Amino acid sequence: MKRKYLRMVRRTYRYLRHPRIRKIKWLTPFTQAVFHKRYWSPCRSTVANGLSIGLFCAMLPIPMQMLVAALGCLRARGNVPVAIAACWVTNPITQAPIMMTQHKYGCWLHNTLNLPRPPFISKVEKTFSHPDIDFLGFQLLAEGSNTINMGDFVLGFLASGITLSLIAYPLVWIVSMFLPNRGKAEDPWDPPV
Repeated sequence: MKRKYLRMVRRTYRYLRHPRIRKIKWLTPFTQAVFHKRYWSPCRSTVANGLSIGLFCAMLPIPMQMLVAALGCLRARGNVPVAIAACWVTNPITQAPIMMTQHKYGCWLHNTLNLPRPPFISKVEKTFSHPDIDFLGFQLLAEGSNTINMGDFVLGFLASGITLSLIAYPLVWIVSMFLPNRGKAEDPWDPPV
């Protein structure tokens, strides 16, 4: 498993260090920081940070989630390949069901726990009629007319991003207990160059 990961990291590292990319002057500050060894080495603390950042960015309905996750890893000392891979939780196939689930989660948080919606966008609503929408045997929307509130959606994607990013830490630490060296770093962190 570690060999496959290291082989994938080496290939990606070599590809991104191509002279064509290195010649772009405005990317130089980012590429020098992103390509530091500590952001690519697997240990449980960097993998947990990278997975947390990647899952949070995956829940955001924005383009270029992987770029945001990679830049977030620079700030939080996360593993860049893990963060980029975690962003693929929301791919073109799963994006629509995840967005519907985020809206339902935000509606549940607002109605059950009385969490406030963002006031500036909670007045935007859209009502539409549709047939049953199923995904892998789960009924996402019942037949009839439904109302989508943007405040519930914003509350849902922020809450789901925070929830998943918090779940990432114990998940990585539990999985690391089954690894030979318990996922600890082999060399200490050195200050950035």
